[in-house]
Amino acid sequence: QVQLVESGGGLVQAGGSLRLSCAASGRIFSINAQGWYRQAPGKQRELVATITSGGTTIYGDSVKGRFTISRDNAKNMWYLQMTSLKPEDTAVYYCNARDDLLNTNYWGQGTQVTVSS
Repeated sequence: QVQLVESGGGLVQAGGSLRLSCAASGRIFSINAQGWYRQAPGKQRELVATITSGGTTIYGDSVKGRFTISRDNAKNMWYLQMTSLKPEDTAVYYCNARDDLLNTNYWGQGTQVTVSS
């Protein structure tokens, strides 16, 4: 099992920045990819960004150029730096860890990000 805890959400004005953090514990060695997803009211959960064990990053089209995923393996943490935030970025953001061996996704409890216009 992997346990994930997000932090760093909040209320920000359009054009502002926020940094989300995800702290992982448990079967850390089994994680193949780390990422962030988000879910806005009435919408499906969508990929925001992910980074593989090899360092490959993938971003959702709507956040390319504005958001950056990074990690600190020594601390078992990864981050999402969000800049130039827009009201449409408002959502609950979920930390994600993927274990390909167990074919399992782990999720944090979510953190609310609200961008006011």
